[in-house]
Amino acid sequence: MSKMSQKEAVFVAVCNVTGHTGEGQVAISKEQRGQVNAILFESFRAGNIELDREYTDSDLKSYVSGLQSNWLRKDKRLNGGTQYVAKNPGSRAGSTDASLKAMRALMTTLTTDEEKAEVQGYIDARIQEISATKQAKTVDFSALPADLAAKFSK
Repeated sequence: MSKMSQKEAVFVAVCNVTGHTGEGQVAISKEQRGQVNAILFESFRAGNIELDREYTDSDLKSYVSGLQSNWLRKDKRLNGGTQYVAKNPGSRAGSTDASLKAMRALMTTLTTDEEKAEVQGYIDARIQEISATKQAKTVDFSALPADLAAKFSK
């Protein structure tokens, strides 16, 4: 038996609890959210839903609540067919960069505004550097039609 994806599990649980048909935006009460969370929690514990790591019961309950909120916003079958747009795009910029992590950790230890401003300058510069490398795209000009390749290859 294959495991259900988390997205599909949330959709099925919401539909079962609310009677939603996948048309329009779902209206879900606080009590119904609790019922959906309980269904998802039990399904995770039974091994019916994909999960990449183990959670304690309290961590899983928190995870399930966030998972439900996430898919209520993002799944077009539940949100009325609207495209999801992040509220703070780029807020995780550099979250995997070791240099930025170290500078942000250093920032929390500083006390004077001058020191904080100096470190913030380095952080801003590093974020700009990371953004520039992500925007640089390489184009395979040999795959383009001859006219375009001749015009845009430099």
